[in-house]
Amino acid sequence: MSGTVWKLGDNVDTDVLAPGKYMKFDIDEIARHCLEDVLPRFAADVRPGDIVVAGRNFGIGSSREQAPQALRQLGVAAVIAPSFAGLFYRNALNLGLLVLVCERAGEIADGSAISIDARQGRIDAGPAGILPCQPLPPFLMQMLDAGGLLPHLQYRLAHEPQLGRRR
Repeated sequence: MSGTVWKLGDNVDTDVLAPGKYMKFDIDEIARHCLEDVLPRFAADVRPGDIVVAGRNFGIGSSREQAPQALRQLGVAAVIAPSFAGLFYRNALNLGLLVLVCERAGEIADGSAISIDARQGRIDAGPAGILPCQPLPPFLMQMLDAGGLLPHLQYRLAHEPQLGRRR
């Protein structure tokens, strides 16, 4: 996959991804306010396929799954960072949002066009060169390819009848 980079710093928390004052609304409204406290034009200007590149501890804070869901709703294709909060990381994968751990994410320039090969664990970051990232195991790639955990399970239940049987 390829996309344009939106660069963020360290410690981006779930409260700026899915602001609490909008949590009573649906995901469309929450997404309209995604990152507004750090990048006021993000929700209006981000395009499907764009990629968020951040610093350490991306997704810290509460475990709200609306944080990765808001990014997906806006069309963000992936988030790359040196480290993620554990709950955000798993919520993102479960919702079908690609998240990649890349120690050298800081070398990727804001606004640059990059390509990601999640299966091989590499990012072509243009002038920054080829950067290694932690490849995702095949079972997680299958889940992402299906669109997340629920679509993946629905597919498996429909195509692997032994999964639906009790022992």
